[in-house]
Amino acid sequence: MNVLLVFAHPEPQSLAASLRDAAIGELQAQGHEMRVSDLYAMRWKSEVDRADFPLLAAEQRLKVASASGHGFAAGALTEDVQAEQDKLDWADVLILQFPMWWYSMPAILKGWVDRVYAYGFAYGVGEHSDRHWGDRFGEGRFVGKRAMLIVTTGGWEEHYSPRGINGPIDDLLFPINHGILYYPGFDVMPPFVAYRVDRLDARGFAAISTDLRERMRTLDTAEPIAYRRQNGGDYNIPSLVLRRDLASPEASGFGLHLRQSGPSDEAIEGMAADRSPRSLLVEPSQGG
Repeated sequence: MNVLLVFAHPEPQSLAASLRDAAIGELQAQGHEMRVSDLYAMRWKSEVDRADFPLLAAEQRLKVASASGHGFAAGALTEDVQAEQDKLDWADVLILQFPMWWYSMPAILKGWVDRVYAYGFAYGVGEHSDRHWGDRFGEGRFVGKRAMLIVTTGGWEEHYSPRGINGPIDDLLFPINHGILYYPGFDVMPPFVAYRVDRLDARGFAAISTDLRERMRTLDTAEPIAYRRQNGGDYNIPSLVLRRDLASPEASGFGLHLRQSGPSDEAIEGMAADRSPRSLLVEPSQGG
């Protein structure tokens, strides 16, 4: 497989960098082709501004979505953005690796997404009708490709448990896993999260790097997170609200957007069409 790893940590001698090297070494040992976008080493420009859109006239108001769509369609986005888009098209697997800062990714990685995910490339594609609301959330440019996160955090694993003070780790990562990776079609693997990394000794690092290498060995076989397909029949279109028969009326939260054990997407589509009593009642899981 072709694997693109986008790395966002400012220190070349960090534990995160050592984990990156362990992952790359294992993937190469398995025969995979690797490309790495080290955003800090590249001095990646994180902010979106007029300089990103050479075709935009000086007197024109900047509307980012339309400007990026026009630039992408014309092949006129900046060279750095086009290079990253080419890497994404080349890759069979995308790995985003970052330290969790203030409950999210570093600004430089968010800026990579903001600039590389141009309109017409990663979003704004597909038919919009009363049957189908765009190619996204299970459809889109990256269908058939895989993606996952490698995340380091200083907090304890208990802090990110379902009752932990920081909130469940799956909930914190949902906007990235579901909103950035699944949205344009990736099959999203469960994240690899390393906890308490600021206090790791050599023995602790050896254990974590061993676990990470094992995850890299199963990158092409692991089961993806079972997110619901937007156009698979689970959601009413165009409201995109989950059908009432798929969860209890009072249920809410990210867990609603996970399929539970039950019928395939094709079977769900059939049930959506006839709305028969055979429709499955599914309770959401805790914590997304």
